[in-house]
Amino acid sequence: MNGLRARQDFLLAWLRERDPDLVALQELKLPDAQFPHERFAQAGYHAVVHGQKGWNGVAVLAKKPLAAAQVGLPGHEEAGARVLVAEVEGLRFASLYCPNGKHAGHDDFPRKLVWYDALAEHLAAQHDPGAPLVLGGDFNVCPTGLDSWNEAALAGHIFHTDEERARFRRLLDWGLHDLFRERNPEQQAFSWWDYRDGAFHKGHGLRIDFLLATQPVLARVRSVTIDRDWRKKQEGLTASDHAPVVAELD
Repeated sequence: MNGLRARQDFLLAWLRERDPDLVALQELKLPDAQFPHERFAQAGYHAVVHGQKGWNGVAVLAKKPLAAAQVGLPGHEEAGARVLVAEVEGLRFASLYCPNGKHAGHDDFPRKLVWYDALAEHLAAQHDPGAPLVLGGDFNVCPTGLDSWNEAALAGHIFHTDEERARFRRLLDWGLHDLFRERNPEQQAFSWWDYRDGAFHKGHGLRIDFLLATQPVLARVRSVTIDRDWRKKQEGLTASDHAPVVAELD
């Protein structure tokens, strides 16, 4: 989101246009008490929120009533408000904002790997790959060279390291499926473009935003797209640097 205060009107315009049933939001950058529940209720959405002042923050919006089933990643609260699992009519739907890591030589990089390991261990201990579960959000990793605009130049750099990719594969090995890649196995498409240097118009993007789901959800998927048009200005409103990833289910 790059901050919900700055993107609230843009998000509401997207909700009106696309009319999704469930939405995972990341990088709210505001505390729970400042989340605009009333505006989203007027748009037809219930919300559960795990906010944080100035940084991080995740939320789930749903047309149907929902409840928070898990707030935060146990034992890793110091990493900030990065995980929120909601339950909606038997589906567990999580919004994740994974640590960035900054660069491979930064102190935040090993912390990112530890956080990913903790997420995988938590999944294995608390969730069933045979039950309907979706993890949606900003994972801050390009799983393969196909997911980067310039793998040759960026291999080994942040989002492109073997260590990050191994952590992402661990999630898939547990029983999650990358829904976009399952339905678009050869397509190069991106979900994030830097605001600088005309990256969006040059096609210099990365695919770092995912809907990961267990087999019961995958079996219902009709299509998965990246809503690239909503990385552009709409109605005079400036977009986030991320584009929404959208899955249509039976």
